[in-house]
Amino acid sequence: QAQVVESGGGLVQAGGSLRLSCAVSGRTFSRYAVGWFRQAPGKEREFVAAISWSGGSTEYADSVKGRFTISRESAKNTVFLLMNSLKPDDTAVYYCAANRKWAGSQQQYDYWGQGTQVTVSS
Repeated sequence: QAQVVESGGGLVQAGGSLRLSCAVSGRTFSRYAVGWFRQAPGKEREFVAAISWSGGSTEYADSVKGRFTISRESAKNTVFLLMNSLKPDDTAVYYCAANRKWAGSQQQYDYWGQGTQVTVSS
C-alpha cells in the first residue's frame, strides 16, 4: 500500500515556472515508477511525464517535451516535475500516480494523489 501526495501548484504567469512535488509513502518507494497526469476543465485526464523506479527511464508527452523535466530524489521519497515556459494551455489539475511496474503513459497506476491545481495566466 502506498500514499501519494502532490504539492507545489499555484498561479503563475505565462512563461513562468513551477515545480510540483510528489511524495510517495510506502515500504519501498524506490521500487515505484511514478507518473504525472493532468486534467483540464471539460477534458479527459492526459499523460504528462513518467519516471522509472531507478530514474534511468523517463517519458514525456509531446506537448511538454523540452519544457518539463521529471526527476526523483529517493532519499526524500519524492518525485519532482519542473515546469518551465508555462502556457495557458498547461492550466489543469495535476495528478501524481505510483505503480510497482513501469506504466509510462498508460493510466494503469495503482495509487493516485488528490491533485494540485496549476493555473497559468496569459
